[in-house]
Amino acid sequence: MDKPFLSVIIPAYNEEKRLPATLVEAHEYLSNAGFSYEIIVVNDGSHDGTAEVVQKMAEKIDGLTLIGNDVNKGKGGVVRQGMLAARGKVRLFADADNSTSISQFRKMVPFFQEGGNGGCEVVIGSRAIQGAELVPPQPFYRRVAGKILNGITQILLVPGIWDTQCGFKAFTDTAAQDIFSRASINGWAFDVEVLALARALGYTIKEVPVRWSNNVFSRVPASAGLQFIIENVIIRFRLWRGIYRI
Repeated sequence: MDKPFLSVIIPAYNEEKRLPATLVEAHEYLSNAGFSYEIIVVNDGSHDGTAEVVQKMAEKIDGLTLIGNDVNKGKGGVVRQGMLAARGKVRLFADADNSTSISQFRKMVPFFQEGGNGGCEVVIGSRAIQGAELVPPQPFYRRVAGKILNGITQILLVPGIWDTQCGFKAFTDTAAQDIFSRASINGWAFDVEVLALARALGYTIKEVPVRWSNNVFSRVPASAGLQFIIENVIIRFRLWRGIYRI
């Protein structure tokens, strides 16, 4: 079987209500995009009807498949699982709530197609660089907290990357296999680990502005910031000690 050009990996935990609209929009865009694709939903041990929704929609959407898990692995765990199971020449993970529409992938394509030394192996969506659109913007306190945490991440691990946490990141197949086979963080800083590994492995990372829809009902626990910092320190330690075997 020929490899599709694009694999879209969507991690999903209790997303039976929001996921259908995301899958319909992704299918509508990709079916007219001019390249082959597959959509992989990785169910993170959901307690609702997420799995049933995907299985039903797979009857109507070509290339849609479900990877099931009986227990919750965390977003990092299921994104890693999907990336390593995917067949695409380019592999993109995107959030189930469609905060960044799959149509934004069109901004990434040119950076994968440049070829030679100018091509990129990792292209990530950003809400923090010129050209990004936030509709509506995040609350002030969350923007401040995000900038503080990003500053810590830049100091410790990935200087020059202004938004490590946007859930819209794409990788060449080679880079995805190389990076995600080493990654192990399942929590809030799994994106940071992936980008730090990409840097350490010598891959070129391009940050592109995207249109991002803020879910005003989303909640982040107060402990998330502390956990994020601790995981950043763990990643730094593992790099120093050569645990990732780079």
